Amino acid sequence: MDTDLDTLATALYVTADDLLKAHPEQVPQRPEVGFVERISDAELIVLAVMQAFLGYTSEARWLRYAHRHLTGMFPYLPRQSGYNKRLRKLNGTMAWLAAELARHVPVASDDVWVVDSTPVECGRSRETAKRSDLAGWAEYGYCASHSRYFWGLRLHLVCTLHGLPLAWALTGAKANERDVVEHLLDSTAALQDRPTRRRQIIIADKGYSGREFETGLTEVGIDLLRPARKGEKPRPGQRFFKPLRQIIESVNDTLKGQLDLEAHGGRTPAGVAARVAQRILALTTAIWHNHQANSLARRNLVAYDH
Repeated sequence: MDTDLDTLATALYVTADDLLKAHPEQVPQRPEVGFVERISDAELIVLAVMQAFLGYTSEARWLRYAHRHLTGMFPYLPRQSGYNKRLRKLNGTMAWLAAELARHVPVASDDVWVVDSTPVECGRSRETAKRSDLAGWAEYGYCASHSRYFWGLRLHLVCTLHGLPLAWALTGAKANERDVVEHLLDSTAALQDRPTRRRQIIIADKGYSGREFETGLTEVGIDLLRPARKGEKPRPGQRFFKPLRQIIESVNDTLKGQLDLEAHGGRTPAGVAARVAQRILALTTAIWHNHQANSLARRNLVAYDH
């Protein structure tokens, strides 16, 4: 199997179409009479993934490009408003499909996870913060990694050491990171379905410190490795933190640098959620397809960005 965008798009369409036909409960409900879709959900999802790979942050510009170059793959292309509405309704479907693709990658069963959160900025002006439909969900927060304040959300990620996303959540900028991880552990099947014969390891930063939090993880068979806070005794595995922590930073950089996460352009909660799910699915698809193609560089998107 080749690692190029056309091959990936074909493989994703075939797999997504089969999965959605086998699980009709995962697609938006539509009227049984009087509605004939001219582009299927699987085709629209593939179109959205290709948009993320090729770096088109504007849906209008992307559809103009698609009309010029992709009509051989997509005989019918919706207008910008229809594309936007369909994509928002497919938010949950894209998140579910990303989880299904991840299940078919052997590294999903890795016994080491890395967790972190990264800002998803949604605006910079005071007027935006007051008038935006995101107000109330988006809020002011502080990014210690870049020493800056921002207005927006946080994307919380749980990944394998190969950078494969296993679980994620979008929250307000001030959400407690420990609470979010606990919620993901309780609600995400991929995090619950782990071998009982060995303990799981989570590598995190200092922000995930807390006696009750660590005790709760220990009780469910998870060991937390993190740097010691000021005044704490040195913790086990200290020498592994810097190189392994760099993995989650690299995943965040892939989402923001190659998949333009910070240029999502969402103006409503549904719009932002759909655009984030679109990029998580694109990253997962690349890792899944690279595995199918026996590529050694699993999280390599260079073959798909042109």
